[in-house]
This record gives sequence, C-alpha cells and structure tokens, in this order.
Amino acid sequence: MSVDHDAEVMQAARARRRVALGLTFVLMVIYFGFLGLIAWNKSLLGTQLTPGLSLGLLLGAGVILACWILTWLYVRWANTHYDPLLSRLRSDEGSR
Repeated sequence: MSVDHDAEVMQAARARRRVALGLTFVLMVIYFGFLGLIAWNKSLLGTQLTPGLSLGLLLGAGVILACWILTWLYVRWANTHYDPLLSRLRSDEGSR
C-alpha cells in the first residue's frame, strides 16, 4: 500500500463520516424538535386541521417521512460517490 492510497482511503472514510454525522444531526433536530413540541406546546399539536387530522398527527408522520428521506439521501450518496470510490481504490490495490 502506498501513502497516496492510504490517504485516499482516509479521505473516503472522512467523507462518509461527515455525511453520516450531518444527516444524523438533521434527524436529531427534527426528532427532538417534535418531542419539544410535545413537551412544551401540546395545545398547538392538538390543533385540528380537518376532522380526524391534528397538527400533531401530521407532524408525527412528517418525522417518519423525514427519516425515510434522509435514509434515501444517504443511500443515494453512498451509491453515487462512496461505493464507486471504494471500488476504484480496491481495484487499484489489487493491481499492485
């Protein structure tokens, strides 16, 4: 293994960690923001938008949807950036 190869592997690991931590932070803000609304402003969440649909129910579904979207974003990033880079690094390593 060369120094350049090791540096590229470390750079890929840093990029993956940066993306994962960024998306995790976004999810935590969404989730704990929703929990904060439950704790400190229940009356707002109880607001009826239409019969049978409260703001709290809509926001709770939004939290779940946000989880799916953030997961999709990570998978898309990994499939388009991280995995091809790892494949290239593995093939470069194997050709030595």
